[in-house]
Amino acid sequence: MLIDIHGDIWTDVTVKRSLGERDIIKRYHLDRFKKGDMAGGAFIVWIDPPHVERPKERFLESIKYMCQEIWENQDILRVIFNSKGFYAAVAEGKLAVILGMEGLSPLGDDPEGIYVLYQLGFRQISLTWNEQNAFGTGARGDTNRGLTELGKRAVKIMENLGIILDVSHANDRTFWDIYKVATKPIIASHSNARVLCPVKRNLTDEQIKAIGERGGLIGINAFNEFIHADRDKRNVDYLINHMEHIAELIGIDHLAFGFDFFEYLEEDTSQSFIEDPYRGTSGIEDISKAPNLISKLQERGFSQEDIERISYKNYLRIMDIVCG
Repeated sequence: MLIDIHGDIWTDVTVKRSLGERDIIKRYHLDRFKKGDMAGGAFIVWIDPPHVERPKERFLESIKYMCQEIWENQDILRVIFNSKGFYAAVAEGKLAVILGMEGLSPLGDDPEGIYVLYQLGFRQISLTWNEQNAFGTGARGDTNRGLTELGKRAVKIMENLGIILDVSHANDRTFWDIYKVATKPIIASHSNARVLCPVKRNLTDEQIKAIGERGGLIGINAFNEFIHADRDKRNVDYLINHMEHIAELIGIDHLAFGFDFFEYLEEDTSQSFIEDPYRGTSGIEDISKAPNLISKLQERGFSQEDIERISYKNYLRIMDIVCG
């Protein structure tokens, strides 16, 4: 079984529920989750590109539909906050859901709003998506701008409350500013190795080592454009190359899966951040193909214990350390 520590499921829920549909996870996603042996996932609220000019309103819409979906599907979903909750969900035959948020633009310039997010159940948050906001600067923002004073306050609040801090979309300066301020393990929920695929969203070797030094982890991203510059090499084998490289630098205990699948998103959302029409990564096009990745890992010499650590144990360790 596995936990996917980054998925945009709430965006799909929001779009479809706004059109009058219900039971989105059950009708559109659950079968693929089961085929992929996915026992849990960090489902993320973010301000999708068609709505970046109205972040507060879009956030309220998203959490409204998120809460409706959770309430009406308690037979298949359980929101969790630690490993105890995860294993309870597995025992009940339910999907373990971690509530996450990607970018704090809906808070404007008020980091105290993080207290509200915590009370709503959010336990994994990144300060930015690709944009720059009052707290920090994302991968597409000003390279000379990093974490702001409000961002430093946000980091402290998150650590005091017990929220996992995600640096995947931070630009390099924001990453290192966060590294200096944070005291608890940090994660990059959906990033690969920049030395193998030179895009801003991937991590340098120095960043990878810094995450390892802090006891954090990196979720391997299956988005094809983050795997290899050559389109013909965007496949599961090259994805494993990223895993091997990161493991060589900081060890198996700092790896997880953060697949970032989005084949289900509307084109007006996905077309804002991809080069070509999305066609997936060969061999792991969506979560249902995850067993193929597991088989390939076994062929490449990963032990069963290695695979279990990467699949769910490492992330649960972080949850227990940070969230309690």
